[in-house]
Amino acid sequence: MSLTDTALGVVGMDEIALKKGHRNYVVIVTARLAEDRVVILAVLPDRQKDTVVEFLRSIPERLKQSIHTVCCDMYEGFSEAVREELSHVRIVIDRFHVARAYRDGLDNLRKQELRRLKQELPATQSQQLKGSLWALRKKPADLTLEERRLLRLLFRYSPKLKQAYHLQQQLTDIFDQHISPAIAKTRIRAWIKRVAKSELRCFDKFIHTLGRWWQEIINYFVNRDNSGFVEGLNNKLKVLKRRCYGLFNLKHLFQRIFLDLEGYRLFAG
Repeated sequence: MSLTDTALGVVGMDEIALKKGHRNYVVIVTARLAEDRVVILAVLPDRQKDTVVEFLRSIPERLKQSIHTVCCDMYEGFSEAVREELSHVRIVIDRFHVARAYRDGLDNLRKQELRRLKQELPATQSQQLKGSLWALRKKPADLTLEERRLLRLLFRYSPKLKQAYHLQQQLTDIFDQHISPAIAKTRIRAWIKRVAKSELRCFDKFIHTLGRWWQEIINYFVNRDNSGFVEGLNNKLKVLKRRCYGLFNLKHLFQRIFLDLEGYRLFAG
Protein backbone atom coordinates (compact mmCIF):
# COMPACT_ATOMS: atom_id res chain seq x y z
CA MET A 1 0.00 0.00 0.00
CA SER A 2 1.48 3.35 -1.04
CA LEU A 3 0.97 6.65 0.76
CA THR A 4 -1.19 7.89 -2.10
CA ASP A 5 -3.68 5.12 -1.26
CA THR A 6 -4.07 5.92 2.41
CA ALA A 7 -4.63 8.69 4.97
CA LEU A 8 -1.79 10.25 6.93
CA GLY A 9 -3.83 10.80 10.11
CA VAL A 10 -1.39 12.00 12.78
CA VAL A 11 1.81 13.75 11.69
CA GLY A 12 4.74 14.27 14.04
CA MET A 13 7.57 16.79 13.79
CA ASP A 14 10.72 16.61 15.87
CA GLU A 15 14.31 17.71 15.57
CA ILE A 16 17.48 15.70 16.06
CA ALA A 17 21.14 16.67 16.05
CA LEU A 18 23.15 14.94 13.36
CA LYS A 19 26.21 15.11 15.60
CA LYS A 20 26.10 14.89 19.38
CA GLY A 21 27.02 18.14 21.09
CA HIS A 22 26.48 20.22 17.94
CA ARG A 23 23.47 22.33 16.97
CA ASN A 24 23.22 21.02 13.41
CA TYR A 25 19.57 20.04 13.80
CA VAL A 26 17.42 18.43 11.15
CA VAL A 27 13.66 17.88 11.36
CA ILE A 28 12.20 14.40 11.05
CA VAL A 29 8.61 14.42 9.77
CA THR A 30 6.70 11.19 10.28
CA ALA A 31 3.09 10.01 10.19
CA ARG A 32 1.21 7.43 12.23
CA LEU A 33 -1.31 5.81 9.95
CA ALA A 34 -4.66 4.43 11.04
CA GLU A 35 -3.22 0.93 11.50
CA ASP A 36 -0.45 2.37 13.76
CA ARG A 37 2.13 1.96 11.03
CA VAL A 38 4.77 4.70 11.25
CA VAL A 39 6.11 6.11 7.97
CA ILE A 40 8.84 8.64 7.27
CA LEU A 41 7.64 11.64 5.23
CA ALA A 42 10.69 13.89 5.12
CA VAL A 43 14.03 14.89 6.58
CA LEU A 44 14.23 18.70 6.55
CA PRO A 45 17.61 20.49 6.65
CA ASP A 46 16.54 22.88 9.45
CA ARG A 47 13.55 23.82 11.58
CA GLN A 48 12.92 27.28 10.16
CA LYS A 49 9.27 28.08 9.55
CA ASP A 50 9.86 28.69 5.81
CA THR A 51 11.47 25.27 5.44
CA VAL A 52 8.53 23.57 7.13
CA VAL A 53 6.01 25.59 5.06
CA GLU A 54 7.77 24.62 1.83
CA PHE A 55 7.53 20.94 2.73
CA LEU A 56 3.85 21.16 3.75
CA ARG A 57 3.04 22.87 0.45
CA SER A 58 4.62 19.98 -1.41
CA ILE A 59 2.15 17.45 0.07
CA PRO A 60 -0.58 16.54 -2.44
CA GLU A 61 -3.89 18.17 -1.55
CA ARG A 62 -5.72 14.87 -0.96
CA LEU A 63 -3.07 13.80 1.54
CA LYS A 64 -3.14 17.23 3.21
CA GLN A 65 -6.86 16.82 3.84
CA SER A 66 -6.26 13.40 5.37
CA ILE A 67 -4.15 14.91 8.19
CA HIS A 68 -6.23 15.60 11.28
CA THR A 69 -3.52 16.18 13.93
CA VAL A 70 0.05 17.43 14.08
CA CYS A 71 2.08 16.64 17.23
CA CYS A 72 5.13 18.76 17.96
CA ASP A 73 7.03 20.52 20.72
CA MET A 74 6.62 24.12 21.84
CA TYR A 75 8.44 25.67 18.89
CA GLU A 76 6.61 28.40 17.01
CA GLY A 77 8.27 27.57 13.70
CA PHE A 78 6.35 24.29 13.66
CA SER A 79 3.01 25.61 14.92
CA GLU A 80 2.97 28.72 12.70
CA ALA A 81 3.84 26.68 9.61
CA VAL A 82 1.02 24.24 10.35
CA ARG A 83 -1.51 27.05 10.92
CA GLU A 84 -0.50 28.65 7.64
CA GLU A 85 -0.63 25.56 5.45
CA LEU A 86 -2.92 23.14 7.31
CA SER A 87 -5.54 25.39 8.84
CA HIS A 88 -7.97 22.48 9.35
CA VAL A 89 -5.52 20.52 11.49
CA ARG A 90 -5.49 20.22 15.28
CA ILE A 91 -2.08 21.09 16.78
CA VAL A 92 -1.16 19.06 19.86
CA ILE A 93 1.80 19.91 22.06
CA ASP A 94 3.25 16.56 22.98
CA ARG A 95 2.45 15.69 26.60
CA PHE A 96 6.02 14.49 27.21
CA HIS A 97 7.36 17.94 26.31
CA VAL A 98 4.74 19.42 28.65
CA ALA A 99 5.83 17.03 31.43
CA ARG A 100 9.47 17.96 30.87
CA ALA A 101 8.55 21.63 31.34
CA TYR A 102 6.85 21.22 34.72
CA ARG A 103 9.38 18.65 35.93
CA ASP A 104 12.10 21.20 35.24
CA GLY A 105 10.39 23.41 37.85
CA LEU A 106 10.65 20.68 40.47
CA ASP A 107 14.22 19.90 39.45
CA ASN A 108 15.29 23.53 39.81
CA LEU A 109 13.79 23.63 43.31
CA ARG A 110 15.60 20.36 44.13
CA LYS A 111 18.95 21.91 43.16
CA GLN A 112 18.26 25.01 45.27
CA GLU A 113 17.22 22.98 48.29
CA LEU A 114 20.15 20.56 48.06
CA ARG A 115 22.58 23.51 47.91
CA ARG A 116 20.91 24.94 51.01
CA LEU A 117 20.97 21.62 52.85
CA LYS A 118 24.60 21.03 51.94
CA GLN A 119 25.49 24.28 53.71
CA GLU A 120 23.21 23.73 56.70
CA LEU A 121 23.58 20.00 57.41
CA PRO A 122 26.65 18.05 58.56
CA ALA A 123 28.40 16.32 55.66
CA THR A 124 27.31 12.86 56.84
CA GLN A 125 23.63 13.88 56.71
CA SER A 126 23.77 15.72 53.39
CA GLN A 127 25.50 12.69 51.82
CA GLN A 128 22.44 10.60 52.71
CA LEU A 129 20.42 12.65 50.20
CA LYS A 130 22.55 11.53 47.25
CA GLY A 131 20.47 10.00 44.45
CA SER A 132 17.35 12.06 45.11
CA LEU A 133 17.18 13.19 41.46
CA TRP A 134 16.12 9.77 40.17
CA ALA A 135 13.79 9.13 43.10
CA LEU A 136 11.97 12.41 42.41
CA ARG A 137 11.62 11.62 38.71
CA LYS A 138 10.12 8.18 39.17
CA LYS A 139 6.42 7.46 39.41
CA PRO A 140 5.46 6.74 43.04
CA ALA A 141 4.37 3.21 42.11
CA ASP A 142 7.84 2.47 40.66
CA LEU A 143 9.87 3.58 43.69
CA THR A 144 12.00 1.01 45.51
CA LEU A 145 11.94 0.80 49.30
CA GLU A 146 15.30 2.58 49.44
CA GLU A 147 14.03 5.37 47.19
CA ARG A 148 10.93 5.80 49.36
CA ARG A 149 13.16 6.07 52.43
CA LEU A 150 15.32 8.64 50.64
CA LEU A 151 12.31 10.79 49.71
CA ARG A 152 10.94 10.68 53.26
CA LEU A 153 14.30 11.90 54.54
CA LEU A 154 14.55 14.60 51.88
CA PHE A 155 11.00 15.85 52.55
CA ARG A 156 11.69 15.99 56.28
CA TYR A 157 14.47 18.47 55.59
CA SER A 158 12.58 20.31 52.82
CA PRO A 159 8.79 20.67 53.21
CA LYS A 160 8.78 22.96 50.14
CA LEU A 161 10.19 20.16 48.01
CA LYS A 162 7.58 17.75 49.37
CA GLN A 163 4.82 20.20 48.44
CA ALA A 164 6.22 20.72 44.92
CA TYR A 165 6.62 16.96 44.43
CA HIS A 166 2.97 16.31 45.24
CA LEU A 167 1.82 19.16 42.99
CA GLN A 168 3.84 17.68 40.13
CA GLN A 169 2.27 14.27 40.71
CA GLN A 170 -1.22 15.81 40.75
CA LEU A 171 -0.62 17.35 37.32
CA THR A 172 0.75 14.08 35.95
CA ASP A 173 -2.38 12.32 37.25
CA ILE A 174 -4.54 14.76 35.25
CA PHE A 175 -2.68 13.92 32.03
CA ASP A 176 -2.94 10.20 32.80
CA GLN A 177 -6.73 10.33 33.04
CA HIS A 178 -9.03 9.71 30.08
CA ILE A 179 -11.05 12.90 30.48
CA SER A 180 -12.61 15.43 28.12
CA PRO A 181 -10.91 18.72 27.21
CA ALA A 182 -13.53 20.61 29.24
CA ILE A 183 -12.82 18.58 32.39
CA ALA A 184 -9.07 18.88 31.77
CA LYS A 185 -9.37 22.67 31.63
CA THR A 186 -11.24 22.74 34.94
CA ARG A 187 -8.76 20.46 36.70
CA ILE A 188 -5.66 22.21 35.37
CA ARG A 189 -7.06 25.60 36.38
CA ALA A 190 -7.74 24.19 39.86
CA TRP A 191 -4.14 22.95 39.94
CA ILE A 192 -2.88 26.45 39.05
CA LYS A 193 -4.89 27.85 41.98
CA ARG A 194 -3.34 25.28 44.33
CA VAL A 195 0.12 26.30 43.15
CA ALA A 196 -0.70 29.98 43.78
CA LYS A 197 -2.01 29.13 47.25
CA SER A 198 1.18 27.18 48.04
CA GLU A 199 3.31 30.29 47.35
CA LEU A 200 5.85 28.11 45.55
CA ARG A 201 7.58 29.89 42.66
CA CYS A 202 9.21 26.89 40.97
CA PHE A 203 6.25 26.39 38.60
CA ASP A 204 6.00 30.06 37.52
CA LYS A 205 7.75 29.49 34.20
CA PHE A 206 5.60 26.46 33.41
CA ILE A 207 2.36 28.28 34.24
CA HIS A 208 3.44 31.04 31.84
CA THR A 209 4.04 28.32 29.22
CA LEU A 210 0.55 26.92 29.92
CA GLY A 211 -0.98 30.32 29.21
CA ARG A 212 0.98 30.69 26.00
CA TRP A 213 0.17 27.22 24.61
CA TRP A 214 -3.12 26.59 26.42
CA GLN A 215 -5.28 25.34 23.54
CA GLU A 216 -2.52 23.24 21.96
CA ILE A 217 -1.86 21.56 25.32
CA ILE A 218 -5.57 21.00 26.01
CA ASN A 219 -5.91 19.48 22.50
CA TYR A 220 -4.10 16.43 23.87
CA PHE A 221 -7.29 15.45 25.71
CA VAL A 222 -9.31 15.24 22.47
CA ASN A 223 -7.81 11.94 21.27
CA ARG A 224 -4.76 11.68 23.56
CA ASP A 225 -2.50 11.93 20.52
CA ASN A 226 1.17 12.42 21.32
CA SER A 227 4.61 12.19 19.75
CA GLY A 228 5.43 8.83 21.29
CA PHE A 229 5.85 7.32 17.83
CA VAL A 230 8.27 10.15 16.94
CA GLU A 231 10.30 9.64 20.12
CA GLY A 232 10.42 5.91 19.39
CA LEU A 233 11.81 6.68 15.95
CA ASN A 234 14.37 9.04 17.48
CA ASN A 235 15.74 6.17 19.57
CA LYS A 236 15.99 4.11 16.39
CA LEU A 237 17.87 6.99 14.73
CA LYS A 238 20.44 7.11 17.51
CA VAL A 239 21.21 3.45 16.91
CA LEU A 240 21.24 4.02 13.15
CA LYS A 241 23.75 6.89 13.42
CA ARG A 242 26.06 4.80 15.58
CA ARG A 243 25.74 1.85 13.21
CA CYS A 244 26.63 4.04 10.23
CA TYR A 245 29.33 6.02 12.09
CA GLY A 246 27.33 9.20 11.52
CA LEU A 247 24.94 10.19 8.73
CA PHE A 248 25.33 13.74 7.46
CA ASN A 249 23.87 13.44 3.96
CA LEU A 250 20.13 14.08 4.32
CA LYS A 251 19.19 12.02 1.27
CA HIS A 252 21.10 9.03 2.63
CA LEU A 253 19.62 9.57 6.09
CA PHE A 254 16.10 9.49 4.65
CA GLN A 255 16.91 6.35 2.67
CA ARG A 256 18.29 4.54 5.72
CA ILE A 257 15.28 5.50 7.85
CA PHE A 258 12.93 4.38 5.08
CA LEU A 259 14.69 1.03 4.78
CA ASP A 260 14.62 0.48 8.53
CA LEU A 261 10.89 1.20 8.67
CA GLU A 262 9.73 -0.34 5.40
CA GLY A 263 12.48 -2.73 4.25
CA TYR A 264 11.18 -5.90 5.88
CA ARG A 265 7.59 -5.31 4.75
CA LEU A 266 8.67 -4.53 1.16
CA PHE A 267 11.47 -6.98 0.57
CA ALA A 268 11.22 -9.94 2.96
CA GLY A 269 10.14 -12.83 0.78
